[in-house]
Amino acid sequence: MLSQTSATNPADLGAVEARSLIARRALSPLELADACIARVEAIDHAVNALVARDFDGLREGAKAMEDRLMSGLPLGALHGLPFAVKDMIDVKGLHTTFGSEIFRNNIASKDDAVVAAMRAAGAMPIGKTNVPEWSLGANTRNRVYGVTANPHDLTRSCAGSSGGSAVALACRYAPLATGSDTGGSVRNPAAFCGIVGYRPSSGLVPGDTRAVALIPWSTIGPMARNVADCALMLSVLARPDHNDPFTTVIDGRTLWDPAHFANLPRRDLSSVKIAATEDFGIAPTAAIVRRHFRSILPRLQPYFGALEEAAPDCSDADRIFSVLRGVLCLRMAELVDNQPDLVGPNVTDNVAEGRSYSGEDVSKALIAQGRYQRDWQAFFEDHDYLISPAITISPPPWRELFPVEIDGEATKSYYHWLGMAYTSTIPGHPSITIPCGRDEKGLPFGLQIVGRRHGDLGLLAIAAELEQVINGHSDLAPCRPDIDMLKSAPHLSEAEGFLGFE
Repeated sequence: MLSQTSATNPADLGAVEARSLIARRALSPLELADACIARVEAIDHAVNALVARDFDGLREGAKAMEDRLMSGLPLGALHGLPFAVKDMIDVKGLHTTFGSEIFRNNIASKDDAVVAAMRAAGAMPIGKTNVPEWSLGANTRNRVYGVTANPHDLTRSCAGSSGGSAVALACRYAPLATGSDTGGSVRNPAAFCGIVGYRPSSGLVPGDTRAVALIPWSTIGPMARNVADCALMLSVLARPDHNDPFTTVIDGRTLWDPAHFANLPRRDLSSVKIAATEDFGIAPTAAIVRRHFRSILPRLQPYFGALEEAAPDCSDADRIFSVLRGVLCLRMAELVDNQPDLVGPNVTDNVAEGRSYSGEDVSKALIAQGRYQRDWQAFFEDHDYLISPAITISPPPWRELFPVEIDGEATKSYYHWLGMAYTSTIPGHPSITIPCGRDEKGLPFGLQIVGRRHGDLGLLAIAAELEQVINGHSDLAPCRPDIDMLKSAPHLSEAEGFLGFE
């Protein structure tokens, strides 16, 4: 018989801790699955994060994992762990809507490669998490499932596009969740919801469904509640795959050992040189964010070997990102042309922007990206890591589709306020967001750490050390939502403006 946990609700356990308890037969995979299901059933009415569910499949998978455990068979790295899947990624037998009315009834016929890898490691999907339509925008709203609210304040945005995954983690629906990131779609919701989101270097996590495979801005990234859990998940996602042109596979192996991510090396913070910036010189950063960032820097500085205010030259970032992102969005032009009534404003506006750029604009953006990338490499010859706020504003009301102004200054576009994240997307550098206290409104603040290109192992190790430092300060340690408040909250679906974009 497996012993039963009693000291804590199993749903509150992190991935590394739960996996260890399962291996020691101190936690039943079925007990963990049932606890996660019970949490969803108790509070999801308040936040609307898990929009397609497979509780029967989760219980069936947990029973199989328990049988394997009791039979003494080898266990996978994620044995017995539930995980949530962003609704841009296929799970066989579940809806994949992309947040689009056009695909409201689309049922996946097979697992995405990422889901297959997680299953092979012993993890089991609990269901699908909500997204903005086609993941365009950093406010998780659509006409299929409605809005997902921030669990720390149900009137506020959870950001996006991996907003449902971030909320599911914050609410303890599962210890792990998948996200994807182009201009901050993993990092932004992690910051708003008080969890950890990791955008890996290009090619580390292969993707075989990226529409434009040779511009590797979009990448899958792990999401969890602490750095070690993210790294454990990455050890499964970072795998050989010939279908991704940016993943080097030689004799069936990659150039890195994925097992290293599951056992992060210790790093001495006093040996590293840190650069810090509150805006990269281009991000329209609110005063409330600047003040919190400035307040934490003196508290972190003693732990580093050196800390100076500096950043790479990002003066071309807005133009590069606007043009190349607009071109990538043209893959949805057919939807806008053929079924305009079933397409929301973000998709329509993105296609229009993409069509406004000429071939010369694209050429100039690609050349500028080359210069930009080289400037970043030169910067990281003199600095080991760079820290910044993860996002430019405190979570706004979810009824605002996007911020049209920040501190009275108009934003250039509906994604301009995401500049803190896309500055590192352009050169392909890895970036992680970790919780670092609450801002003046009492809402989570995310700290972003950017590392050298392909220096993922070192970045995760440094992030784990810094996380430990932050957790040692009671006012900076991660905050969790009030579960009892969420249990008694009204159904979000009853809120005005819940379904749609108005």
